[in-house]
Amino acid sequence: MTVEFITALFSEVDEQLRAIPKHPAAHLWPSEVVTLGLLHALKGEGNRPFYRWLTRDYRSLFPRLPERTRLFRLLKTHQDWTRAFLAAPTVLGVIDTYGIELIHPMREGRSPQQIGRKGLSNHRWIVGGKLCLLLNQWGLIVGWACDTANTADNTFQWLIQQVDGRMIVLSDTGFHAAEGDPSNLKLCQRGEWQDRMLVETVLSMLTLVCHLKKVMHRGWAYFQARLAFTMAAFNVLVQWHGLLPNASGFVPLSIADFSL
Repeated sequence: MTVEFITALFSEVDEQLRAIPKHPAAHLWPSEVVTLGLLHALKGEGNRPFYRWLTRDYRSLFPRLPERTRLFRLLKTHQDWTRAFLAAPTVLGVIDTYGIELIHPMREGRSPQQIGRKGLSNHRWIVGGKLCLLLNQWGLIVGWACDTANTADNTFQWLIQQVDGRMIVLSDTGFHAAEGDPSNLKLCQRGEWQDRMLVETVLSMLTLVCHLKKVMHRGWAYFQARLAFTMAAFNVLVQWHGLLPNASGFVPLSIADFSL
């Protein structure tokens, strides 16, 4: 049941964040704030529908739940707490990018507050942002970064450089830079190193379960917070039952059972 799942999720989060103290003036414990952020990421809806769902069905689990705008300011302010849920590097890793639409391309330039930019994603134009994911060999997220959709993939080479000496990172040729590549970057031509398909599995789950392909955020800090909690939610849920290999030694990844 959803109530039991939320309770178990809070317990899992609290195990990771128990060292973070509660501010004397705060109404929510850090574990409650992060649990709410993970639920929002998993629900995959806008702020208002999510808050209606939460207050209508599960207000009893969060009796000191703040007003909607206050809640999402908390998530924006404390998004760094999600770093506790990032995975450790392994010998082999994969990196790739993922376009996220913020507004329809026909609406580009209508608002001076527009945060997204026009770029190509899956061979079509979008106006939004670009998420870069660095995964370890088990498909867990080691690091991530984001920028506008018009950003070149090789801009994210600093993610690869951070794990130099600890991980060999496979990527497509879009991560190649004319001025040189990190020593631990392995560029793969199309059809080579089928291990890279692992990242497609992860991106598919983010699209179908977390509905991350199109979001409605209008402030960049709130967009980053949404990504931070989504990355943390994925790492927590994909390991919920342990990373158990099947008879052939393959470790299947799934978060579909937790879809809200």
